Order: sequence, then C-alpha cells, then structure tokens
Amino acid sequence: MWPTSVFFSCTLYPGIGPPRAGGRRIPTQLIDVRTPVDRVVLVGAPARSLARDLADEHLLELGRLTDTAGGHVVGSVVQRIDTPHARFYLGEGKARELATVVEETEADLVVFDEELSPAQGRNLEELLGVRVVDRSELILDIFATRARSKEARMQVELAQLQYLLPRLRRMWTHLSRIRGGIGLRGPGETQIETDRRLISKRIGDLRRKMKEVAKARAAQRRGREGNFRAALVGYTNAGKSSLLRGLSGSDLFVEDRLFATLDSATRVVELGSGHEALITDTVGFIRKLPHHLVASFRSTLEEAGEADVLLHVIDGSHRDWEEHYEVVLEVLAELGMEERDCVLVFNKVDRLSDEQEEALRTRVRAFDPTPAVFVSAHNPVTLDALRDTLRARLQRRLARVVVHVPASDGQTISTLYREAEVTGRVDDSMRVSLTARVPTELLGRLSSRDGVVIEEMA
Repeated sequence: MWPTSVFFSCTLYPGIGPPRAGGRRIPTQLIDVRTPVDRVVLVGAPARSLARDLADEHLLELGRLTDTAGGHVVGSVVQRIDTPHARFYLGEGKARELATVVEETEADLVVFDEELSPAQGRNLEELLGVRVVDRSELILDIFATRARSKEARMQVELAQLQYLLPRLRRMWTHLSRIRGGIGLRGPGETQIETDRRLISKRIGDLRRKMKEVAKARAAQRRGREGNFRAALVGYTNAGKSSLLRGLSGSDLFVEDRLFATLDSATRVVELGSGHEALITDTVGFIRKLPHHLVASFRSTLEEAGEADVLLHVIDGSHRDWEEHYEVVLEVLAELGMEERDCVLVFNKVDRLSDEQEEALRTRVRAFDPTPAVFVSAHNPVTLDALRDTLRARLQRRLARVVVHVPASDGQTISTLYREAEVTGRVDDSMRVSLTARVPTELLGRLSSRDGVVIEEMA
C-alpha cells in the first residue's frame, strides 16, 4: 500500500513495449510519480509605520521561506494596516481582492506573513476556497522536513502539535485512525474532542521524552567540562555551518537556503599555540520565530548557554543586517543569554568590494563599539583572525603560574605540555620549573600531587 500522502501525477508517454505475436511492438504508458508543487500567493500586512524597504524585504524573506518549503510563488498581495481586521486580518475589500488574485493565478495555497488566529484562518479558507497558512505554520513545516535526528524530530513534532491544538476545527484530516463511535467515545464526545484528547496525550508523551533528552545532553556537557567551548548563533542563512566547516575542516552539510540545518553539531577547532576549542553550531533564528519552536528547541540551545563565548554570526553582505542582529538579541534574551560574552562575526565579506567592506567596518564601529571580526567561510586566511580572537578569550581563563615539578615526575610535566600553554622552562638536578598559562581546573588537579608547588605570577 502507498501512503496516503504520496501524490500521483500520471502522464502518458509513447514508448516501445515488449514484442507481441508477429514481432510487432506496441506503445506503452509510463506512470510519472511527481512531488506536488503548491502554487502560492504571498500576503503581507505590515504596519504603516514600517519603512517600505523593510516591508519589501520581509515579503522577499517570506518568498524564500516558501521556496525552502517547496512552494512556487505566483503572486502577492500587500496591505498596510494599523490594526488587524477581526475577521480576515486584512480589510474585507482587500480580502476579496485576494480572492480574485487566487482565482486568476490558479493558486492552491495562501501564505500570510503574520500570525493568524484560528477564526481568521477558518474565515479566509471559506472565502478563498484554498488552504491558508501563516508564517509560523510555514516555518514549522520547514522544520518538519529538515529535522534529521530523533531529538530534532521530537522537538518539531511537539511545536507542531502545540500550534495545531487550538486550530483543529479548520483541519480537514485527523491525527489518528480512531473514529467516534460506540465504545470509542465518552458521553457526548465529538470527533474534534477525541482529536484534542489524542494530541494532548501525545504532547505529554513528547514532553516526558524531551526531559530525558535534556538529562542526556546535560551529561554530555558535564563530560566536556574543562574544555573551552564556543557556540555559533545567528540569523538563519548567515553561514554558521559553513563557518564551522571552514574552521574545523569537517564535512558538514551546507546549503544556501533558510534553515538548511537544524541539528546541532560540535567540532574540535585548533586555535594555535597548542590550544583548541569545542565549537557548536546551533539552529538559526528568524524574525517572528514561533514561540512554541523556541520552547521546544530550548534543550538544544542550552548548549549555547553553557558556552564560554557566543559567536554571533552576521551576514555582512545583507543590507538589513542590523534588523537580523536585533532579532537574534531578542531570541537570546528570551533564552536568558543576553549577558553572555559575545563576539560579533561578520561573514560573507568575500561578496563585498574593498570599498563596501570598509564602509561596513565603519558602519559596525558606529553601530556597536564591541570589537568585531570580519571573515569569509570560504577564505581560510580570514579565519585566522577568528582563531586569534578565540585564543585570546581562552587565555583569559588561564592563570599565569610557575609550576615546580620533581624532575622524576614525567607524568605531570607531560600533562602541563599537553593541557597548558608552557612559555618557559628551567631545569636543575632536583626539579623542573615551568612557566605556563594553566586552566583553573588543571591547577586544582596539580595542587593535589605530591611534590608539586604552584607559584602565582603577578
């Protein structure tokens, strides 16, 4: 049996079939199985106070989201409003104009850039005669198709069910094969109530599983204690995965699309002078990121919360990078990470001319006095500046000491060369004195060893 979600588009092709009696061949018909492509009309309803270029950029971004989801944009409708209309979000006249556009373009899906209430979505579908989704639902759909790991799929399913629960009334299909009937219903229970009960039960199951995942992640983080850790955060498609691939040399999946990757990845990155860092790539943020999605991915994003430094990656070639910067700060604040040590990393400078890059640097200095790093994930030379910045952050965590070790204690001497930054050495017949920058956790281990004396430096 084919799953009911598979769509068949049957096209007849003349071909050459097997020979029949008499040697004559007859034409055959081949079945072409193709994935359906939704014809989409975009709808923007920005506030009148929003600058026109930003309003245009928001609609372009909605188009890129639609492309990522596999839709084909065939038209758009925009209305600037002060207050959303209670019935259609748009004014009634504009809603009827939208119905005309849908009919003329033969669209089968309408995507709103704003979040619709369940009643508004139902009213619009009745008026337009096609499916209507809002920005949150579109993003959730993209996450559902992009999730690869078991954890990511659970996180997305939880967010989808939380979004779906108040909107069941306008859904055409159910989440279970169970139908209302004798022996299957409570007193007076309708099918929609059955679905609500099933969804609520599934949400409870997922939350319990997510708690177990959070415990496992916490155990993984404890295993990394003592390592210098950094986390890449930023707007979607800023180039975080490309940057981690360039720094680590590992083969990470990279695609020039919004939300190309959802699953976090951690790689070891050499910083020079014997130092290394564990750098984690996290899911990208976006304007109007659904609240349920942020809540569901909280356990994944806690990896960033445990990092010693956040690398806020910004697409330096994007004309509206300041808005992207503010969006990321808002999400970090929602996660309680707004006070973390942070380095601004402007990526994709290879797309800029020398004059444009200099203008960007001047603009950044006026925008944020925090020192920034300008790199291209595809130019290894530019990544050295980021390694230097991370190494300087790491060295802030190191104590400058002189460690006096018995000459016979080769194990301790080897540990210092492996886990600390040794800058000087003096040998005599009885002991070895090593001047080094040493992580505080290593100092604790060394101080308990027989014959080891630690002398702090000013």
